[in-house]
Amino acid sequence: MSMTPATPTQLKTKAEAAYAEQFESALAGLPGAADARRAAFGRFTAQGLPHRRLEEWKYTDLRAAVKEALPPAPAAKAVVAANEVTAALGPLAVIDGPRLVFIDGHFSAEHSVASAIAGLSIATLANAAGASAPAGDVPATVALNHAFASDGAVVEVMAGAKPTGSLVIVFLSTAVRPATITTRNIIIVGADAAASVVEIHAQIGTASTHTNTSTKLQIGDRAVVDHAKVIIGASGAIHLANWDVSIGIDALYRPAQLTPSCGLARHDVNVTLNGRNGKLDFSGIALGRGSDHIDTTMVIHHVAPGCESRELFKTILDGNARAVFQGKVIVDKDAQKTDGKQMAKALMLSPNAEFDSKPELEIYADDVACGHGSTCAEIDPDLIFYCRSRGIPEAQARALLLESFVGDAIDMIDRPDIRRAFTEIAQAWLTHKSA
Repeated sequence: MSMTPATPTQLKTKAEAAYAEQFESALAGLPGAADARRAAFGRFTAQGLPHRRLEEWKYTDLRAAVKEALPPAPAAKAVVAANEVTAALGPLAVIDGPRLVFIDGHFSAEHSVASAIAGLSIATLANAAGASAPAGDVPATVALNHAFASDGAVVEVMAGAKPTGSLVIVFLSTAVRPATITTRNIIIVGADAAASVVEIHAQIGTASTHTNTSTKLQIGDRAVVDHAKVIIGASGAIHLANWDVSIGIDALYRPAQLTPSCGLARHDVNVTLNGRNGKLDFSGIALGRGSDHIDTTMVIHHVAPGCESRELFKTILDGNARAVFQGKVIVDKDAQKTDGKQMAKALMLSPNAEFDSKPELEIYADDVACGHGSTCAEIDPDLIFYCRSRGIPEAQARALLLESFVGDAIDMIDRPDIRRAFTEIAQAWLTHKSA
């Protein structure tokens, strides 16, 4: 008797089946057009949860990791005191500028500070007509995001505007009970404008949380955008994130990510340099311990000529933690004079930790300067001995060396207040690991 192998779409996991049930129940209460959401969920159904047989997911088998589909967080917001929000944000609480706070995936006017600022338009996904429509042919996790997104920030920085301070977007999970939080941001920065965006995902409580967040960012010609993202206090959670960024002519984009001990995190970053002489300066820091799994998968697509891209990622791992860096640079045939460099470095504090690095170059132009590199090492015992011979205790010596390792990635952050906050968060983690 012959048997035909089943395809991934023929066999559904328990979680995938539960998503279908939850979608039908949740649809009526979600903002935006129901048909658009159904189309997005159909796209997810056709693909299912990503698994290791897909090349871009070979190191992070989401189908195996997501044992069950946690129910969407309820629309009724939990009661959260102002001091709890401040405590959850830690060093980031002092960053100046308008603040949008979303609690369990829903906007909280009580905790938000969004006074009128010239040249800056701020709305929420739940109130922005048409903002929930999906973007057509998208990956499975993004399609799931478009189907279930309950809220998020919809921001426009008008042409020529340069608002002071940073727009701080806070996604706070109360974790009263296990739940899935799905949010989506849309940010448009006009020509000749300048903006700083800080995206914070924080957690109060200890219940399991699944987060699926998406940010679409369009940067106009000659605009300058700083974009920082931090995950705080989400140990044991699952965090799925997607950035889709378009960079215009002579525009500058400076993103930075800090992921300290967050359970399972997958950062999908897609940046397209559409305008000539566009520039990207990307820095990332991953700090893992225990059984943390932190995956950064990015595609930098050079479409226009004369563009420059720089990516520097630093990783420190302890225990059984695992980190993944997949960085792909694509240079189209018309993108002559491209200058692209990518570097991923990892420091291992345990023999059981694992770092998987997969840099790629896909070049179709003949006048380019592109390169990539990757290193993995342990703390040099000679450096520890040198510090101790100068009277520095071993724990302090280790902390200094760890801080130095991630320091150049933090130094790439242009804004002093964000740089200080990143430093404090990293130092707290590093001090714990060096003790």
